[in-house]
Amino acid sequence: MPTNYHFTTTLAHVMERGGVIEELYHDRALVLHSDHPFKGNMDIDKLEACIQRHGVDKIPFVRMEASTNLIGGQPFSIRNLMDVRAVCDKYGIMLVLDASLLGENAFLVKQREDAWKENTMGDILRTMTGLADLVYFSARKLSSSRGGGICTNRRDIYTKMEALIPLFEGFLTYGGISVREIEAMAVGLYETLDETMISQSPTFIKYMVEQLDAAGIPVITPPGVLGCHIDAGKFCEHIPQAEYPAGALAAALYLISGVRAMERGTISSIRDEEGNDVLADAELLRLAVPRRVFTLSQVNYVIDRLQWLWDNRELIGGLKFTYEPPVLRFFMGGLAPTSDWPDRLVSKFRKDFGDSL
Repeated sequence: MPTNYHFTTTLAHVMERGGVIEELYHDRALVLHSDHPFKGNMDIDKLEACIQRHGVDKIPFVRMEASTNLIGGQPFSIRNLMDVRAVCDKYGIMLVLDASLLGENAFLVKQREDAWKENTMGDILRTMTGLADLVYFSARKLSSSRGGGICTNRRDIYTKMEALIPLFEGFLTYGGISVREIEAMAVGLYETLDETMISQSPTFIKYMVEQLDAAGIPVITPPGVLGCHIDAGKFCEHIPQAEYPAGALAAALYLISGVRAMERGTISSIRDEEGNDVLADAELLRLAVPRRVFTLSQVNYVIDRLQWLWDNRELIGGLKFTYEPPVLRFFMGGLAPTSDWPDRLVSKFRKDFGDSL
């Protein structure tokens, strides 16, 4: 399955069905500190080469993710989505859009893509979804509600899915999520059209990224969506990647702040057939900033604690697995420090902050 970048659970589902994923991002996507506005774009030349190499019959669909979660929440442009659509039409391949963060992606299109700056959010969202054969999303992200959805305008795709509804959900008229949740989802989708509302999260993320960048703390630029992403590979460059620097940074930040961040690195990856870690392309720490959740003072608190941690980063050590599930290990796995570094880190923190806590 060709994609602009995989997501953890998507990869697990593809592998469970015996499939493989090909990452077809531009090389600039992994230049973590840059000013390229659309690092989530798919490389069209790589897409053509992938299709030629494997054959159309081996490619059930092409997937575009809005926005690329594992490389810093980076968006793609409408121009790029149109180019992907053209290749899919050329070969008769279905185009699938993961729209979980489509609202924020659309907002950044309006901010960064000249051809769409005068359009409404509704225009942009309709254009993006209209280019796909099938759209699916997590409602928690797209509409701030529970559940999710799968949408298509194609009768043939709908008919294939219709037969699966009784198997997995129940009958068409009573299976799946409740009517109350569907109503909440509808309200959330309408709110996604409100530029004032949808801009809140990217604006807070931009502020956090710029403040940390100015302080010399390695962050992913330009600011993306979903959260501020710390380059844990540089922040903890003294920790080998096999000892999970992004996970160690998440643990260290929690110890000295109570702030719960998300590891997006090798812990979130998988092992190969020999049992070795498949090292992640980037070791990132995601500081998620959901819309309408945090205040500016809370964001400033996180910035303050990260600045202290940056000054004391040599005290952070590695991690090792103590329990590792065979699938999606980062959900339920257990880890332990490779030394007594957490005690030394907390001791230094207490010494610096004293009775002020």
